[in-house]
Amino acid sequence: MFWEKDSVEYEIFKQYERALVSLGVNFSLEDVQMILEACTYDLENALKSTISYILWLRENNKEVFPSQILIRALREQWKPMAWKDEYLELPILESPGQRWWNAAAKTWGYDLRNRLVADVFYDNGTEFIKFTNGKEITVDTAWRWEWERLLKYATNR
Repeated sequence: MFWEKDSVEYEIFKQYERALVSLGVNFSLEDVQMILEACTYDLENALKSTISYILWLRENNKEVFPSQILIRALREQWKPMAWKDEYLELPILESPGQRWWNAAAKTWGYDLRNRLVADVFYDNGTEFIKFTNGKEITVDTAWRWEWERLLKYATNR
C-alpha cells in the first residue's frame, strides 16, 4: 500500500478509494502507485478533482482515462472546481462491495449484517468481505453464492 494504515493520507485515500475504483482508476498500476507514494500535499483536493472531472467527462460523452487523470491531478495539484459531497452517494460510484453491503442489510437486516461483517476492503485490486468469524471471501464470490449459503459461511467457524 502507499502509506501506513494509521497515516492521515491513508484515511483520506480510503474516503475516495471506492468511488475512484468504480470510475475505473487502477491502483495496481505502477505509475499510479508511484505518484500516490510521492504525494505529500493536497491529496484530498486531487482525489475530489479526479472524481468530479471524470463525472463531467462521462456526462458530456467524452473519452475518459481515469488512471491518467488521477496521475495528472496529483502531479499538477488540481483544486476541485465543482465538487459536491453528494457525489460519493451516487449509485454509479458504489463499488460492488458497497452494493453488496447495502443488499446484505436488506436481506439479513442491519443488525445481523453489522454483527457478521467486520469489513469490506480492497487488496491488490480485488474487493473482499471479512466476516467477524475470521473468514474472508471475494465480493464477486459473495454475489454468486445464495444468501443462505453465505450466511452459513459467515456464522460457522
